[in-house]
Amino acid sequence: MTPPKYLLFDLDGTLVDSVTDLADALNLLGQEQNRPALSVSQVREMVGDGAVKLIKRAFGEENYHRQQLLRFLEIYGERLTRTTRCYPGIEKLLASHPPERMAVVSNKPYQLSADLLAGLGLSKYFKVLIGGDSYAEKKPHPLPVHKALEQLGADPRQAVMIGDHHTDLHSGQAAGIATCFCAYGLGNTGGLQADYLAKTSEDLLRLFPGSLA
Repeated sequence: MTPPKYLLFDLDGTLVDSVTDLADALNLLGQEQNRPALSVSQVREMVGDGAVKLIKRAFGEENYHRQQLLRFLEIYGERLTRTTRCYPGIEKLLASHPPERMAVVSNKPYQLSADLLAGLGLSKYFKVLIGGDSYAEKKPHPLPVHKALEQLGADPRQAVMIGDHHTDLHSGQAAGIATCFCAYGLGNTGGLQADYLAKTSEDLLRLFPGSLA
């Protein structure tokens, strides 16, 4: 199989390990509402479908209200990169590909995604950034992937969606592009079969070596 030219990445659990900062923000919100603390491993199982789903899973869907979301985003926005870092080998991978051929397609809200990438010095690597609130649908719907391909000017036959969650695989497959599952991340395949498998973050450079290395 010829390696794809256009790389679309999930963010949390794929490019960066952000679970501790997410857990801290959830627990600070929980403290304000007199809720028991969650462990990092518990939060790890809740990540992958956007902030609203994360809060509902943490505190119960029946308890959710919009003010929780707004307060969580405020708290999390203040601590985006306190402990969040790139997985090993990610910056080397990104530096080996032209930015005009790469995009981030995340379910994290757009502004938080942009601030996180900027805070870690990663913004320069991507032509396109799509967040969970950028369009009417988010992953697992194919719309965000379609929009990323459109903005990149990419041939779907030469593109791959790289992510650690079944939402990434669903979105990429529904959009007609190859997929790569990142087994080192936070999610699971949901029983789907990906075209590529990265057991570690450093496997990605081997799978997608790029032309600038």
